[in-house]
Amino acid sequence: MRFAFAGIDFLGDVFETLIAKGWEPVKLFSRPCDSVYDFNDVTVARARALRLPIQMSRILPADLAGLKAMGCEALVVAGYPWLITRWERHLPYAINFHPSPLPIGRGPYPLFQAILDRFPEWGMTAHVLEPAFDTGAIVAQKRFSLSGAETHDTLLAKCQIAAKGISLQLADDLPRLWAEARPQGLGTYWPRITQAQRTVDWAGGIRDVLRTVRAFGSIEAFAQIDSRYVYVWEATGWEEPHRYRPGTLVHKHRKHMVVAARDGFIQVTGWSPYAPGPARGK
Repeated sequence: MRFAFAGIDFLGDVFETLIAKGWEPVKLFSRPCDSVYDFNDVTVARARALRLPIQMSRILPADLAGLKAMGCEALVVAGYPWLITRWERHLPYAINFHPSPLPIGRGPYPLFQAILDRFPEWGMTAHVLEPAFDTGAIVAQKRFSLSGAETHDTLLAKCQIAAKGISLQLADDLPRLWAEARPQGLGTYWPRITQAQRTVDWAGGIRDVLRTVRAFGSIEAFAQIDSRYVYVWEATGWEEPHRYRPGTLVHKHRKHMVVAARDGFIQVTGWSPYAPGPARGK
């Protein structure tokens, strides 16, 4: 099947899996990335090696007409921020990969919230592109369990592995899966995470503090330690009665800092200074 891919390295394995299964790529649509948390260098390099046309701007109706002229049969979207509409007159299939068990968790990036809200199960979904984000009929879905120690990075890996599995399904049986796609019905939309949700609350319990750190992982939570602001990606902790004000820097050894929480102490082992500038994170 001839297909175009719209996305970045976040779910770039979808692109590779379809190619490995014999699908023929005709074009790559991507977007500018910050090369800090979002990357597309691997996907773009692969497209260049295949001598594919690459477009970094938003897909417009003329681009869809161009795909039709190229004999493209499917548009596969994975990690693409712009809404794509009116594709039906140009292509038989248009599918989006979304990192949630839809209809739960529609929205730009639900992984953080899945951990903050302690979901016991999560998933990856491939759905029909619709005029509203993440609302199309479900073509394929894989679910998996989450542990009590889940981090953003382990959850992301699980989503990526599930996406590869779904890609294999689509490559082998897209017409049938498309014909049997089931409507989502009512769902939940999760907006972009806020700075407050991303900020460690030292007045909370040890479990709450560590959950916030785990929820953001290498994307980093935000914290104030005494009067200093830092990004945090790794920490451990223990419960212990004390009389320190939450947020107090109790102890420091080299780059490790021990900070008081409501019911114990958090040892911050992975952190970087806060640097004002463009917003970091998803």
